[in-house]
Amino acid sequence: MNLEAVDPADVFVTSDKGNDELKYGSTRLSVAALELLVLFDGKKSLGEVIESAKGYTPEELRDTAQSLARDGYIGIPHAETEVLIDMSFLLGDAPAAAAESTTPEAHAEADKVEQRLSLDGYYVSIARRAAARKKPSKGATYSAEDAFSYSVLAVEDNADIQRTLRLLLTLENFEPRLAGNRNEIVAELRRVPSPDVILLDVNLPDANGFDILARIRQHPVLKSIPVIMLTAQANRHDVLRGIAGGADGYITKPFENEILIRSIRAVLGL
Repeated sequence: MNLEAVDPADVFVTSDKGNDELKYGSTRLSVAALELLVLFDGKKSLGEVIESAKGYTPEELRDTAQSLARDGYIGIPHAETEVLIDMSFLLGDAPAAAAESTTPEAHAEADKVEQRLSLDGYYVSIARRAAARKKPSKGATYSAEDAFSYSVLAVEDNADIQRTLRLLLTLENFEPRLAGNRNEIVAELRRVPSPDVILLDVNLPDANGFDILARIRQHPVLKSIPVIMLTAQANRHDVLRGIAGGADGYITKPFENEILIRSIRAVLGL
């Protein structure tokens, strides 16, 4: 690639060197450079990233991206391997989970979940907490030095929340993976390795999070992945749908960063 002139169509991903700059407090990079490191996700083109960034001129951002590429903070993403599994189950329109089908035990748990959400803003099912530390799907053994041992797929269509989640997960030594609509969800679930945890928004532009949850639980390859629902309204009906679908936990929006990380660590047994 010719680093003398980056192109608006170029797609970049933050390198290990770039992620180190985001994680550690001391950095010589400019604020604009740090923001670009957060925004480059291996999917959006440079032109799209420039449009979403605020407070900078396009020329300034292009020059900054060129410097980041030259110095090894960003690079061209490698082609991802895909899982050869049928994902058509995610493309149906019929609801996959209904609150009316739940058991008396589910209704009792819904009472508890509703109360915990109103008090704490999050809930992780005791029955679904990991009894021991889960092994990362990529096969690596977790260590403090291994920054990206676990990957977290955040299904969220709001660009600002996506940006927050990407930065937060990176700072907490998780590999962030993002999806904002049905097609992106399908693409992410086909990637190898599968995500270790899924953060699943309820209201998506072309899908319902509870239906996606229920279909994931019905899938032979994906059914064991912990799923934490992100919901703006923790009403009883939604809680029951989550229980019927097999949610491992719930987090209300707007969420606190500490609560989000605590929930992820709980379902991973960390």
